Amino acid sequence: MFLRNFKKTNSRGYIYKKIFFSSALTLGIFGASNISSKPLLIANFFENSRYSNKSFITDAVEKTGASVVTIETQRYLKKRKFSKDSQILIDPYFDRFFGLRLPYENQPRIEQSQGSGFIFEDGLIMTNAHVVNGSDRLIIGLTNGKKYTGKLLGQDFLTDLAIIKVEGKGPWQKAILGDSSKIKVGDWAIAVGNPYGLENTVTLGIISNLKRNVRQLGIYDKKLELIQTDAAINPGNSGGPLLNSNGEVIGINTLIRSGPGAGLSFAIPINKAKEIADQLIKNGKVIHPMIGISLIEERNLGNKIVVKVGYVVPDSPAEKTGIRVDDIIIMIGNQNIQSASDVTNLISKNGINKSINMSVARGKRIIKLKVKPIDITKLSRS
Repeated sequence: MFLRNFKKTNSRGYIYKKIFFSSALTLGIFGASNISSKPLLIANFFENSRYSNKSFITDAVEKTGASVVTIETQRYLKKRKFSKDSQILIDPYFDRFFGLRLPYENQPRIEQSQGSGFIFEDGLIMTNAHVVNGSDRLIIGLTNGKKYTGKLLGQDFLTDLAIIKVEGKGPWQKAILGDSSKIKVGDWAIAVGNPYGLENTVTLGIISNLKRNVRQLGIYDKKLELIQTDAAINPGNSGGPLLNSNGEVIGINTLIRSGPGAGLSFAIPINKAKEIADQLIKNGKVIHPMIGISLIEERNLGNKIVVKVGYVVPDSPAEKTGIRVDDIIIMIGNQNIQSASDVTNLISKNGINKSINMSVARGKRIIKLKVKPIDITKLSRS
């Protein structure tokens, strides 16, 4: 009976099926929306969650970004490059009468520049010495748009660091200072600064090297071991913080490699910066113990690094003690010497006006000496 009826209705079955499936589709849309929408809502939830999750970079910048400041520097330039025979050209009445104009480079003007820095204590900013060098006026711009006058407390050219006091009332958003002794090659590095006045510009990279001596970069008038990173540091970033993945300041952006090898950036380790900052705040200057030698690192026959004296400053503590060129420094105090930085660090920690024991190899002999470091300012005068 079922088969017979099926055959009879088979000619109209297409119409019935079409109506049935159309009804089912309509019911599925309007009648059961509370069921069919659940998978869609769940999918949207995960999709929105995926895009709403903040990266570690965002978290790091949010912790310290508000402490980063723009440092506008102004310097009054008054240049007059005229011989005694051309004094008449300096007379403003003569200039007006004949309608003459002095060359622009010889007219008094205000030279403006810009750098970055960050607040690390209440009203105190850390930046590079080269950012503020020679400035007559400092204007500090905060991320909230407010501007204050800054006062230079002290600067140290040997380590390229400076401390500025903001002449205004807080509260101040302070940066979180980290520990640069704990960072490792391969760690994340986040550079924050205000290049070209573009506030809170952020670049990302990794730590490429931890103890890059500036002499390897052809810089001989600084006393620095720098953090090397491939995070881009642009002009105007100088003085801004280098952060770790937790948003803690691990360095101060200071150098950019241009030309061959471009793309390399360098920062002063924050531990060293804190030591210098303490001295600048207390004394307005920094004491740098020196004995008056330049150092050369070489590899001996056993492929080990030896530290050799390359030059001895005349009338320096080193010369008076008897240290000679080509002496190999093997020990200072009770510590064996493995690099040139060991020598400079131990002498710095010893301080001035206090003798320290040294052992040097001269030919086949081991010679023990006692040398008293002095401040570099006195060394340059000798």
